[in-house]
Amino acid sequence: MRIQTSILNAAEKKVLVWLAERMPSWVTSDMLTFVGFLGALVVAAGYALSNLSLYWMWLSCLGLFINWFGDSLDGSLARVRNTQRKTYGFYIDHNVDVINETIMFIGVGCSPIVNMSFAILALVSYFMLSIYVYIDCHLKGEMRLTYGGLGPTEFRLIMVIINLAFMYIPWLTTWKKDVVLFHNHFSIGLFDYITVGIALLLLLFYIVSFFRGAAYYSKIDPPAKKK
Repeated sequence: MRIQTSILNAAEKKVLVWLAERMPSWVTSDMLTFVGFLGALVVAAGYALSNLSLYWMWLSCLGLFINWFGDSLDGSLARVRNTQRKTYGFYIDHNVDVINETIMFIGVGCSPIVNMSFAILALVSYFMLSIYVYIDCHLKGEMRLTYGGLGPTEFRLIMVIINLAFMYIPWLTTWKKDVVLFHNHFSIGLFDYITVGIALLLLLFYIVSFFRGAAYYSKIDPPAKKK
């Protein structure tokens, strides 16, 4: 069972069903999953090319839309057409999600506005939360996609807003501070702080969920009594 209570969830569901009902018959869920993968490549390309000009982040914004379109619509199309393949779909969808997120986070790290180290930190935090979600889904049969009212769509929208801000508010990109962390020198900008903040937020979601889960599973699976 999918648990999705994000801010935009109700409106997004209506849009996705509307789109799914109007997809040509030759469009399949697998094709849309591949479109989502292409979107991740476009996101990464836009961030990498932003070394030439920050306005290349418009390409990343386009990639985020393409990724949302494919990644969000593939499951909706299957549900509308009643062609779900629960085992195969779960396997493909979440493996491709891992590939997509890796590509996009590394793309962010290749940009001039965030250090690769902080991008990888955010990626690790994302994977920790993802692994918890998959374990919980296996044990409880629930797939929680929303934390703190935020889901994948909200995070994509936040990234678009950040991109636009850095393209059109010059001082956001010029403000830098040199720091030394664990004998490593970093020139830290505002986007680095945002990236670390996102990483810490994901880590907080993971820690809270872990202890809640531990308490829940301890109740349903108590230690055996000694004879």
